[in-house]
Amino acid sequence: MTHALKQLMLWLGIEKNRTSHSEKVISAFGAMVGILVTILMTKWLSQHISISAGSELLIIASFGATAVLVFAVPHGALSQPWQVIAGHLISAAVGVTCQYLLGATPLAAAIAVGLAVGLMYYTRCIHPPGGATALNAVLGGAGITQLGYSYLLFPVLNNVIAILLVAIMFNALFHWRRYPVHLSRLVTEPVQLEVPSEDVSLTTEDFNAAIRELDSFVDLTEEGLSELLEKAKQNALLHIEHPEKISTGKFYSNGKIGHTWAVRRVIDEGKEGSKNDVIIYKNVAGNDLYNTGMLEREAFRQWAKFEVYEQNGRWLRLN
Repeated sequence: MTHALKQLMLWLGIEKNRTSHSEKVISAFGAMVGILVTILMTKWLSQHISISAGSELLIIASFGATAVLVFAVPHGALSQPWQVIAGHLISAAVGVTCQYLLGATPLAAAIAVGLAVGLMYYTRCIHPPGGATALNAVLGGAGITQLGYSYLLFPVLNNVIAILLVAIMFNALFHWRRYPVHLSRLVTEPVQLEVPSEDVSLTTEDFNAAIRELDSFVDLTEEGLSELLEKAKQNALLHIEHPEKISTGKFYSNGKIGHTWAVRRVIDEGKEGSKNDVIIYKNVAGNDLYNTGMLEREAFRQWAKFEVYEQNGRWLRLN
């Protein structure tokens, strides 16, 4: 029976929750405060602008889902400010346009959600509640549809501003929460290991321990984590030598993990084999971002594990 129950939980996607009880309470309280402030702020504005807003316009229901993301998963990629701002506004614009062209019909609703998803992909702002914002613009009733494109400003933009302000201030109260997540890179000091990182073999247990220490909900299953780790190891085994040639304009990574990872672009180089055979570089990603420096060619080659290129905001190894 126990085995059958475990299998059922796996099929249903029920994962072990590693967050502490205090973290759960903080997330719940944050979501409550965020929604309350958003409603009160919108209510106050509705009394001072020309729009006659009914109670249904105080807050869009999709912001309940946004509250879950920014307060329960503040470090998640789908929770960051650009995702919240652009995800809702782009989806709202798509929804209003579809309603205007096709009316409040099932076809218009379906097209609105589909287009919203596609546009969020291409604008790098995937935010699941955005689909509900687009749907609401089509099927939200007369109180919504009569607003036209002003729906983007009130209540959508107002809701966005309110909930983001609360998320930034609320998460700042807890040192292990950083929102936006980029703040963690600015305030967290790199951990100095006593042994070279090349001698460390990462395991699934190491990742699990790190997640538990982080004490924040991570939107990745154990199977997904294990698969990601395995693929990373396989990818690392493909190229274990340093690049033979260093060239101006190319990008190189030191192949590290975490805060010590860096990508450098070669901006100039001396004549190979001469006394001035040095590499002038600029850090373009990771540690010491935007700093410039100079190394002898062989020293730079030993620092560089492999050449990389950027694709859709991610750095990939050049095959």
